[in-house]
Amino acid sequence: MPIIDTHAHIYLKQFKEDVDKVIQRAKAEGVESIFLPNIDLDSIEGMLSLSEQYPNYCYALLGLHPCSVKENFEAILEQMKPMFQQHTFYGVGETGLDYHWDVTYKDQQKEALKIQVEWANELKLPIILHTRKSFEDTYDIIAKHKSAELTGIFHCFGGNADDAQKVIDIGFYVGIGGVVTYKNSNLDETLKHVPLNKILIETDSPYLSPVPKRGKRNEPAFTKWVVEKIATIKNISIEEVETITTQSAKKLYQIQ
Repeated sequence: MPIIDTHAHIYLKQFKEDVDKVIQRAKAEGVESIFLPNIDLDSIEGMLSLSEQYPNYCYALLGLHPCSVKENFEAILEQMKPMFQQHTFYGVGETGLDYHWDVTYKDQQKEALKIQVEWANELKLPIILHTRKSFEDTYDIIAKHKSAELTGIFHCFGGNADDAQKVIDIGFYVGIGGVVTYKNSNLDETLKHVPLNKILIETDSPYLSPVPKRGKRNEPAFTKWVVEKIATIKNISIEEVETITTQSAKKLYQIQ
C-alpha cells in the first residue's frame, strides 16, 4: 500500500551525494509522494530543483522556519511572498515557533508566524507548524488568526491527548514521525485517543530517525517503522494505517 511522507528535507546537504538512491529506496518501500517544507531563503533553490527533477513525486512548500527568524525576518518574508506567483507550492511552511534553543527572537517568531498564517488564508494552502516547546503559543496564534477553512499540520506532534483534541477541533492534523518509536515519547497513550484520519505520517528527514535507525540519518523509506508503530498502538493493520493516512495527506495537500 502507498505511504506519503508529509514532511522531509531531502534537499539538504546531508543528501547531496545520494538523493537519487534515497528516492529509489523510498519508492521501493511504497512511498508514493514526499513533501518538502522550506527552511529559509538559501534552501529554496535546492528544494525547487529536487521538485522539478521529480515532478508529481517531490512537492515543494514555502515558508520561513522559526529557527531562521532574526531581526530581518520581514525583509526575508517580503522576498518570499512573490515566489508563490512564480512557482507551484503545496503549502506554507515550515513555520511556527521554537523556544528550545534560543528565545532571543521570540516576538519576531510570533510576528513571522502571523504573517505566514495570513499567506495560508489568502492562498488557501495548508500551513505546516513547528512547535518545539511552544505548543500553546503556536496554537493560540493559529486559533486566533486562521480563516474558517484553513487547515494544516502540527508537525512532529509531541503533546498529550488534550493538545491533540485542540488540534483536531480547529481542523488540523497531527504529524507523527520517528519519535513515536522512542520509549519515552509518551505518544502511545496520546495516539490511542486520536482518530486515524487525523494522523499524518512524516519523517522530518534527515532528523529524528525511528527505531531501529535511531542515531542515523533519517530518510523517507523509514516511514515503514512509523506506520508499524501506529498500527501496533491502535491495534489495527499496517494496511489500514497506510490507506487512511495517505487519503488524508492527499486531501490536505490537494493532490490526486
